[in-house]
Amino acid sequence: MTEMPKCPECGSTYTYEDRGLFVCPECGHEWSQTAEPAAEAGLVVKDANGNLLQEGDSVTVIKDLKVKGASGAIKQGTKVKNIRLVEGDHNIDCKVDGFGPMKLKSEFVKKN
Repeated sequence: MTEMPKCPECGSTYTYEDRGLFVCPECGHEWSQTAEPAAEAGLVVKDANGNLLQEGDSVTVIKDLKVKGASGAIKQGTKVKNIRLVEGDHNIDCKVDGFGPMKLKSEFVKKN
């Protein structure tokens, strides 16, 4: 029996093949046999709506975000221009007007 590849999203070993695609029953991710692994594809960051974000994109904050050490919060609807994508939990590096350099989570922004 041939060895099935691990899921590139969650690392599960329980993948199976269905009509030319590999499927992960744990997270539901599907990929083709010819697709390159996620590690080689580069950094993949998606916004709250599932849109792919790229370096230099402009985004809008979708909820009020409390900022440690600041007297206020970043308000919903704040536009952030020229983002940079980085590895880690807070995967957007940017400059927010009125707050300065900041790291944001992609789940709290939407692409403009």
